Amino acid sequence: MEITYEHSRRISAKEFRDVLERTTLGVRRPLDDEECLNAMLSNADLVCTSWAGDRLIGVARSVTDFVYCCYLSDLAVDEKFQGRGVGRRLIRLTQSRLGPRAKIILLAAPGAQSYYPHIGMEQHPSAWVVPSQSPVS
Repeated sequence: MEITYEHSRRISAKEFRDVLERTTLGVRRPLDDEECLNAMLSNADLVCTSWAGDRLIGVARSVTDFVYCCYLSDLAVDEKFQGRGVGRRLIRLTQSRLGPRAKIILLAAPGAQSYYPHIGMEQHPSAWVVPSQSPVS
């Protein structure tokens, strides 16, 4: 089956949840909170998707200024379609929508850490996170 890629096709929270459930990323996302999933989609600046027919099989959801940086907050590919270059193509499609100086930044899920160097991404020596609801002292 042919895989197609889109950068302007809107997806529903149900489609988003369904594809996340078919990935290892799903355990780290609020799949039972449709309001949150809707907000994650509506507040994203760029959502690139991959499709096998009418079935959503991959998503790259980003928050970006399109010029300097792009935080790729979700890169999820249906486990049945992994190893076919779908994630790589979603990252390339994301890049194609950004300006030439924009860097893509992401935090790797534990199970995906070996994937990113494999496709040519460089590991940054530090990243810092303020946990939700934790005040910065």
